[in-house]
Amino acid sequence: MKKKVLILTDHSNHSVENSLYKLSVKMLEHHLVESVDIVTRGNKINDAFFEGNSNFSLWATRIDENFAFNKENHPLSNAFDQVDPEMYDLVWLRLPPPLSEDFLQFLDSVFSNTVIVNNPNSIYETGSKKFLMNFPQICPSMKICSSIEDIDEFRKQFPIVLKPYNEYGGRGIIKIDQDVVSSGLTTFSFEDFAKQYSQNPIEYLGVKFLKNVKEGDKRIIVVNGEILGASLRIPANDSWLCNVSMGGSSNMAEIEPEEKLMVEQVNPILVEKGIVMYGMDTLVNDDGKRV
Repeated sequence: MKKKVLILTDHSNHSVENSLYKLSVKMLEHHLVESVDIVTRGNKINDAFFEGNSNFSLWATRIDENFAFNKENHPLSNAFDQVDPEMYDLVWLRLPPPLSEDFLQFLDSVFSNTVIVNNPNSIYETGSKKFLMNFPQICPSMKICSSIEDIDEFRKQFPIVLKPYNEYGGRGIIKIDQDVVSSGLTTFSFEDFAKQYSQNPIEYLGVKFLKNVKEGDKRIIVVNGEILGASLRIPANDSWLCNVSMGGSSNMAEIEPEEKLMVEQVNPILVEKGIVMYGMDTLVNDDGKRV
């Protein structure tokens, strides 16, 4: 029996490089798929749903084989119909983080009788950079930084990067090298950073800055424990951030033996939590090995 698929996304910041468009068309071509509908957070008509309001209506766009990104006339900006959440056999989450725990629990209740990829109850935990603390043997030196004292202690060992737990695309990342603090292309002193931090303290994952970052950040895609492919993202000439959204470039890449071993260590823990489709990023450490 063919299945009806619903994809949840937010097309507001999509670009022609977003994989949603080609992947959804390929999904539509599958012999087990009857239809593919897309609901986007980018349409205000769906605000009640994405705000977790139980009194919501759901409006979707049904795609066809010609579905493609178009900046001037985006296919998700119009042509939507009201749909019943219970009509779907599979829900695929393609929403950018951060997603609140409340909203993820709301999703689980709305689609309680539907298969959701991935399990909403585990996305908040596993999607946080803090989750990397479970794998110290395959990561650079890391530290949970809950205070300016934590940050100060960690930065005295080597240059570090501070990563907000639930941000993505390079947003909010801070680099500290001795007394020089960098945020994007802006630099200032650690003393100034400490003053700013005291006004808005947050918890970071502190990670040792890897001097070989220019060799690229490799995104490895894994589904059901199988590596499907990888892309190597290289930072722009004036940056150390590899994210394409921050000016980096992306090209197809090969998988190295140590990366296969990393997947073998990470995958069983993720599968146990209901995470069956994910991306894993690797960088070259100071010894020339990917971590």
